[in-house]
Amino acid sequence: MSYYQRHLFICVNQREANAERTCCANCGSQELLAYAKSKIKSKGLNGPGKLRINGSRCMDRCEQGPVCVVYPDAVWYTYIDESDLDEIIDSHLLAGIPVERLRLG
Repeated sequence: MSYYQRHLFICVNQREANAERTCCANCGSQELLAYAKSKIKSKGLNGPGKLRINGSRCMDRCEQGPVCVVYPDAVWYTYIDESDLDEIIDSHLLAGIPVERLRLG
């Protein structure tokens, strides 16, 4: 058994202003990470045997961003706002059902 039931990594990488590629931080990923962490914590869903949400550096899918990935399922997502993260948390992290409309190929 895995230490966590599911683990969501949210890219919060910030590139320099003159970088050739975009970055997830330019899409508000740091604030959305804080939101997602707060949501699972407030519901008592975090911790060993439960869920974990972490920020990550660049996952090299910048042009599809902002991006996140759920392990151990290895399902990649893009998202826009809190409601998208709510759907990922409620459907995938809690119920085990991937959110097809947000899924990256």
